[in-house]
Amino acid sequence: MIKRSLKFIKRMLAFFGILFVVIGIGILLFINLSPQFGGTPSRTQKKEFTVSKNYKDGKFVNLGGVKMNMSFNSFAKMLKLYLKPQPHSIPNTDILTQKIDSLHIANYKEETRLVWFGHSTFLLQMNAKNILIDPMFGNVPAPHPILGNNRFSKELPIEVEKLPKIDAVLLSHDHYDHLDYGSIQKLKDKVSIFYTPLGVGAHLLEWGVPKENIIELDWWQENIFDDLKFICTPAQHFSGRSINDGGNTLWSSWVIQSETENIFFSGDSGYGSHFKEIGEKYGPFNLGLLECGQYNELWSEIHMMPEETAQAGIDIKAEKIMPIHWGAFKLAMHPWTDPVERILSKTHELKINTIVPKIGESIFLDKNPNNSLWWKNE
Repeated sequence: MIKRSLKFIKRMLAFFGILFVVIGIGILLFINLSPQFGGTPSRTQKKEFTVSKNYKDGKFVNLGGVKMNMSFNSFAKMLKLYLKPQPHSIPNTDILTQKIDSLHIANYKEETRLVWFGHSTFLLQMNAKNILIDPMFGNVPAPHPILGNNRFSKELPIEVEKLPKIDAVLLSHDHYDHLDYGSIQKLKDKVSIFYTPLGVGAHLLEWGVPKENIIELDWWQENIFDDLKFICTPAQHFSGRSINDGGNTLWSSWVIQSETENIFFSGDSGYGSHFKEIGEKYGPFNLGLLECGQYNELWSEIHMMPEETAQAGIDIKAEKIMPIHWGAFKLAMHPWTDPVERILSKTHELKINTIVPKIGESIFLDKNPNNSLWWKNE
């Protein structure tokens, strides 16, 4: 009996050993063969990165060395939270989006306007130019559909294939909910220039974007684009698309300026002194598009709480702000409407002009959309 039991145990151990090896090989093949993971900066580029104040010991770092401190205990807490029921973390029904006509976009030459696609994706039409910001049009923010949750809305305001020629794309960092392989594949032949923080262009090169169509900038570097100016500014976050590529590329916020208008896009960021520095150097802003969603105390270093988002709006000297990084995907455990409800409460207290347009609604710098509390009907 004992011999049979030992033999059975050995067989089971051998089976699970083989299973783990097969799974491990499958994961390695997936990472190495799937284009979604993107590229790696070349040795030449890495040498060039060494002149950046944000590059230390072969990795990009935050101001003051701030990083997400995920200890074993914190990781265990996070895992426990993810495994628990998370009520209201996704809408009860699909979010309805306001549709946009492709000809209306192509022929638009009037005052500056933005269209929000949910999360952090915008179409900015400024000085008769079409600019996309963090164009994530995919359904799942992950390298494979089984690894993430679906978008809250079944339809986008306009399908990416129907967008007209895009003059410029601004990318804040290389995470899947901001840099999407499928979206880049559909966009790359209609985009004149991609602007990225240092290193992010390696992903675009891997995906077939010509090198001459990519401009990489370090924090505080500026680039003139015809009659507009794009300024790469700091953020407090991190980067990486695979298991061992953390810190290979830089993350950023962006300032977008015309002769008369000034817009700030935060990208992803924890709260820090960089907001006040940006406000002192480039403010005031007509509009601040500020991260407000996918937060938790366990990773507060790299994502702001809504109350901090409100303070960031004051720091950058924004005439009005709009909460972004919510309304499209579930990437944290909070109720999906928590970001907007908390920030509206805080900005009302601080008397900060705050807009919350519908997905697909036109946003103008000199007027406020009707804050219809649309999320309460979803």
